[in-house]
Amino acid sequence: MTTLSAQPAEPTGPAGPAGLPLSAGTPRAAGRGRLVLARLLAARGALVGAAVVLLLFALAFGGPFLTPWDYATPDFSALHQPPSAEHWFGTNGVGQDVFAQTLRGLQKSLVIGLLVALLSTVLASVVGACAGYFGGWADRALMFLVDLLLVFPAFLIITIVSSRLKSAGWIAFVLLLALFNWMITARVVRSMTISLREREFVRAARFMGVRPLRIISRHILPNVASFLIIDATIAVGGAVMSETALSYFGFGVKAPDVSLGTLLAAGTSEAPVFPWLFYFAAGLLVLFVLAVNLIGDGLRDALDPTSGTAPRRSRRRGRPPRPDRPRRSAGGPLGSSRSDSRRKRP
Repeated sequence: MTTLSAQPAEPTGPAGPAGLPLSAGTPRAAGRGRLVLARLLAARGALVGAAVVLLLFALAFGGPFLTPWDYATPDFSALHQPPSAEHWFGTNGVGQDVFAQTLRGLQKSLVIGLLVALLSTVLASVVGACAGYFGGWADRALMFLVDLLLVFPAFLIITIVSSRLKSAGWIAFVLLLALFNWMITARVVRSMTISLREREFVRAARFMGVRPLRIISRHILPNVASFLIIDATIAVGGAVMSETALSYFGFGVKAPDVSLGTLLAAGTSEAPVFPWLFYFAAGLLVLFVLAVNLIGDGLRDALDPTSGTAPRRSRRRGRPPRPDRPRRSAGGPLGSSRSDSRRKRP
């Protein structure tokens, strides 16, 4: 798991009149963007993870055009066939092409993971920023809602509610996952907002009569954007894992549609005899989650101001060599002269 820092980032630009930060188009903001990009490019793990994720997205959305088989069309002349030139990943018990089904399942899981991460991050940022900025009864009411949702067993509630929403499709499943996936992030955003609301640029905007919602959107949220980007990246992998687990037990994506979870559930019992029914979907799932975690680590090192891994590396490379200096003994010049004199004695 990736450990995230809850310290608020510095304002995204130099201070302008009345202590307000300048726009993102200033030279300092552009320089910070170049620094972040340099840190991100220096993280090899993040580059590898990003390349793997892009390849998986290209495979999920472009791969179905490479095969003539549809994920729901059976080939009754090829039942439980191993991988071959005609069926690249083999076929299942009813003759459906496993390659087409795996790509369809990967596509569905990726879409669900992205939507859940986006909705949960937006909800957490709004609730956490409003609770931390307004304080008082608004803070108590919102945090009571957060604590209440944390107490509820999310898995049990989703399994009960999703079975009653079969007609709503997978969109209702996405909303259920997002509803129980934002509380921890909201608490972190609240703590960061409490420390940011007393900063000079926020107080200056308040004294100038800027509306609270505008202060939150223009000054609070941009300064917690680094944490939100990292959290949303990692939340994609967590959402895909949650969808896979729920679909594995039959509470997620419903037939005739497929996802990685339904493919794993269908191939578990037959994996010892027909391994291609299980291991292709499982391999893609593990590969995607590992790649997302690598991207999250790289973004943390690039965006977190307390992380100095990449800058240290760049400073060492860019530091000019020191001029050679004569070595001195522990006793200084006098000690070296004494030692020389002792060596000259017979």
